[in-house]
Amino acid sequence: MAKLLGPDFINLQVRNLSASRAFYMDLLGLAEDPHFSAPGVVLFDSTTIPFAISEPRVNLDEAPYPGWGMALWIDCDNVNELHAKLEAAGATIHTPPFDGPFGRTCVFADPDGYRITANENPWDRFPLGGRKERQEHGKS
Repeated sequence: MAKLLGPDFINLQVRNLSASRAFYMDLLGLAEDPHFSAPGVVLFDSTTIPFAISEPRVNLDEAPYPGWGMALWIDCDNVNELHAKLEAAGATIHTPPFDGPFGRTCVFADPDGYRITANENPWDRFPLGGRKERQEHGKS
């Protein structure tokens, strides 16, 4: 029986690929995957689900809020530090850090207005998100 197995790739279409690349790399700390190259796409090196940004294939100006109705949560090693970095850079913060059922969390917008939730994944059930990497560096 055919069935979905779960998310295995996330791509956000962006208006300005170079500006978004700088935001995700310089401000959020992601690195570009050195093993991937395709025109109009930046694939980030991720310890979780592959994550990319790309040139738009639709008119993003027709959408008042990109990704409206979709929640994108990205695991973070230190939400408080990320929040301070985003705030200092003048990024749009929708929700400052708080402790919730999904760990330490904050919500911000990228240059296109996509709302991104950064959280410190507290679950052993979901061993993605650099959990092994964090343990190797003495973080829990």
